Amino acid sequence: MLKTTHKDLMAQANAAIETLTPEQALALHGDENVVFVDIRDVRELQREGKIPDAFNATRGMLEFWIDPTSPYYKDVFGSGKRFVFYCQSGWRSALATKTVQDMGLEPVCHIEGGYRAWKDAGHPTAEVVKK
Repeated sequence: MLKTTHKDLMAQANAAIETLTPEQALALHGDENVVFVDIRDVRELQREGKIPDAFNATRGMLEFWIDPTSPYYKDVFGSGKRFVFYCQSGWRSALATKTVQDMGLEPVCHIEGGYRAWKDAGHPTAEVVKK
């Protein structure tokens, strides 16, 4: 039996991070000081679409992409902007937001219910074309 379940991890993460409703996130969309970060893999983006202008940082590389000492570092994470993370349902993004916050990336938050909740609320989406 596991000592900690995924539900325990999510509860711990959600207790420590800022969570936005899709409506609160929409109010930030288009703000030049905010970066939406989609942590889903490329297959999910191609199948479901994404929030327009979101930066894709797959969950598997996120820690490496935000760390300036990593050879995989992405400059976007040194911009000093606010980061709004999301995944499909808000589970992975809660864990990712907690992890990057623990690493020192600030300010960070995530979207409650993820892309599904954003899309269900009728907020703008963009198609992702297969390369």
